[in-house]
Amino acid sequence: MENEILKKLREIQLTTEKIQEYEKNRIQKWDRENTYHIENESAKNPFYCLVMFPYPSGRIHMGHVRNYTIGDAVARFKRLQGYDVLHPMGWDAFGLPAENAAIKHKTPPAKWTYQNIDAMRKQLKRMGLSYDWQREIATCRPEYYKWNQWIFIEMMKRGWAYKKTAPVNWCPKCETVLANEQVVDGCCWRHEDTPVEQKELSQWFFKITEFAEKLLEGHKKLEGKWPERVLTMQKHWIGKSEGTIAQFPLHEASKEALGSSYDKLKKEALEIYTTRIDTVYGVTYMALAPEHPWLDSIENPQFKQAIDAFREEVKKVSLTDREEAKDKKGLFTGIYVTHPFTGEKIPVWTANFVLATYGTGAVMSVPAHDERDFAFAKEYNLPIQYVVFPKEGEIPEDAAFTEYGILKNSGPYSGLSSAQARQKMTHDLKEKGMGDFKVQYRLHDWLLSRQRYWGTPIPVIYCDSCGIVPEKEENLPVVLPEEVEFSGSSSPLKDMPEFLKTSCPQCGKEATRETDTMDTFVDSSWYWARYISPRKEDGIADKKSAKKFLPVNEYIGGIEHATMHLLYARYFAYILNDLDVLEIDEPFAKLTTQGMVIKDGRKMSKSLGNIVDPDDFLQNQGADTIRLFSLFAAPVEKDLDWSNEGVEGALRFLKRLYRFVMGLKFVNPDLTLMQTVPEKKPTSSRGKKIWQKTHETILTVTKDFESLSFNTAIARLMELLNDLYAEFFSEDGEKLKVEKSSYELELLSFSVSSLLAMLFPVAPFLSLTLLEELGLKEEKELKWPQADEKEAQKSEVVIVVQVNGKVRDKISLPVDIEKEAALQTALQSEKIRKYVEGKEVKKQIYVPKKIINFVVG
Repeated sequence: MENEILKKLREIQLTTEKIQEYEKNRIQKWDRENTYHIENESAKNPFYCLVMFPYPSGRIHMGHVRNYTIGDAVARFKRLQGYDVLHPMGWDAFGLPAENAAIKHKTPPAKWTYQNIDAMRKQLKRMGLSYDWQREIATCRPEYYKWNQWIFIEMMKRGWAYKKTAPVNWCPKCETVLANEQVVDGCCWRHEDTPVEQKELSQWFFKITEFAEKLLEGHKKLEGKWPERVLTMQKHWIGKSEGTIAQFPLHEASKEALGSSYDKLKKEALEIYTTRIDTVYGVTYMALAPEHPWLDSIENPQFKQAIDAFREEVKKVSLTDREEAKDKKGLFTGIYVTHPFTGEKIPVWTANFVLATYGTGAVMSVPAHDERDFAFAKEYNLPIQYVVFPKEGEIPEDAAFTEYGILKNSGPYSGLSSAQARQKMTHDLKEKGMGDFKVQYRLHDWLLSRQRYWGTPIPVIYCDSCGIVPEKEENLPVVLPEEVEFSGSSSPLKDMPEFLKTSCPQCGKEATRETDTMDTFVDSSWYWARYISPRKEDGIADKKSAKKFLPVNEYIGGIEHATMHLLYARYFAYILNDLDVLEIDEPFAKLTTQGMVIKDGRKMSKSLGNIVDPDDFLQNQGADTIRLFSLFAAPVEKDLDWSNEGVEGALRFLKRLYRFVMGLKFVNPDLTLMQTVPEKKPTSSRGKKIWQKTHETILTVTKDFESLSFNTAIARLMELLNDLYAEFFSEDGEKLKVEKSSYELELLSFSVSSLLAMLFPVAPFLSLTLLEELGLKEEKELKWPQADEKEAQKSEVVIVVQVNGKVRDKISLPVDIEKEAALQTALQSEKIRKYVEGKEVKKQIYVPKKIINFVVG
């Protein structure tokens, strides 16, 4: 028998072939049985776990692996806790890459996209991700984007979707408009080497600014549940400020530059917005955006030619780059305005850093108290007049003083504090009819028009008789033709009369369809709601089911979406609530932003040659290994540095676990699944140790999972396995034999079952395989283990003993031992006695449960 045990233990090895076999069989079983599908009606204890859905590029990368493994661990954990988990997956399928691929490979974007979806779906299933695939959506399908169009029309009815001509960011490589959020360091967010330009175009917008205050107010509900960094980024992007509108009337000295236009403009005043009206006595020039309409009225060639050239030059720079421009450039326009307080003549310049889309497109420039104005004044030798001074100390030399202080050189307002002056000056302007208090936002309306093909068609029609007309609801969706050919880089819709030509929904006459498509961020702004009822034909989501599952309990994705997707999704939640589609305020109750996967200290990139293909590891080490490494190697919110050695370490742990459980089961055939705490406590010394360790591990790992601290949870599971190995495993099999009279069999059944159940969300394939060896019949029977807090308390604790600050011994003492008893026990240690005998113990330091230090001399 002994030889048989030794032989069997040597044979128990987790091989690549075994891994591939049980992972393949499990995937087929999950597919066959639709294991993770839930019905809305039967969900009694709902929990909605969602990861940001991917663009179907064709292959998953390690960033996908990490993100989706985090979400899957949460979903599996919550199922074990008894929740009815909604855990769907879909595809953010519209977008420019498909169009570029179509041009390059002469393949219609639809065909390319659907092929990629099929490939990536297989990869995600191979990862063991527990998605409800019956809820799968793809935003490029008409049954999905029909509701983009319906929402657009409803918003159009309410004035929340509108068209206007405006300066826009233009990517020459994409040949389309970009929202401000899509301009990164002056370049297109898709093409990091392509500078963005400006164009004047007639575009469609969503009126997100009308919800600016609500977006800010909503942060109160999200505090402590969303990363503070995300909330801060959104607050900055929305950019609320409280200030003053002030009017500077046109001065008669402008006649020379304006010519005949002067009489028309003299009835107007140059209106500006400022948060620092207290500095108004320091205004030495005004600055207009190059797009400001006053510049169109300049007739004098002396000014007009130079200004026109300047305006053309500025068009080559993106709006974002202009706002952040280090080089301040401008021209004097020949126009003057009158100071509303002093009556002085103020010259008007045009400057590259002033934007028509922010405020009024004009600013009062106070170089003494604004760094940007200061730099411009220095560049063009303009006057600098200090009017606000610090309460203590001096004005900085050759620099702007931008703090609040006490006013001087400010007429009747001198001596007031900045706060007092802002109130008094604004009140006085209001009394004179030249200004008022105003709240302003940095946030712009959402520019959603895209001059590309592969996106949702904007459902409006242009009729010579009726103007701009929305499509009738019964005619939705306006279907995007999928069989197309690209003759160039522009949208083929413009050359497709079967799409372009239609009849007016109002008068029936011949009319033309809009060829612009929607920004793809529209698709991802409400997809979280569509998962509730993905096949519903007469609405976005079943309202009763939506009320049950929303808001999303756990939303997981990258922080790079803080000011685009996450802001837009919140906005759409408000819209859908106002449209009576949903009863919801915020879409995501809790947000987790995971770090990137990097290699060799750098972001994975094809150009850097540091890409890691998940398929290679799936074939050799298996899905469990990649999942385990991805969750163990770094905290969720930190970047994960890929390490092949770390992957091998994860595999060694799984092999060790397999050998221990299978060896234990072979030697003790009565070892069985036990999901409740045994009634009898073990009496053996090793049994007592594992009993306490198991209860402690269950409690701490549960807390770790609740906070998504998967790395520490896995470390604790590894510790438990190490302790089990130390007490119950030996190569000769002797330790594997349990003492039935000491209740070790019950203990091990409970401890091993608990270990495997806690590992299941991380490594589901091996965990289920081993649990079935213990007697688990159905996955749905598996529960998260429970523990007794009292039993988790250690009866003994290891104390470090030092002599003169150097560690000389470690001793085990009762947890509740008194100080004197602890010191005496330490002094009786042979290792300590040799350092203190014959010497005077000058001081005894005791930190309960941690350290003892004897100072001798």
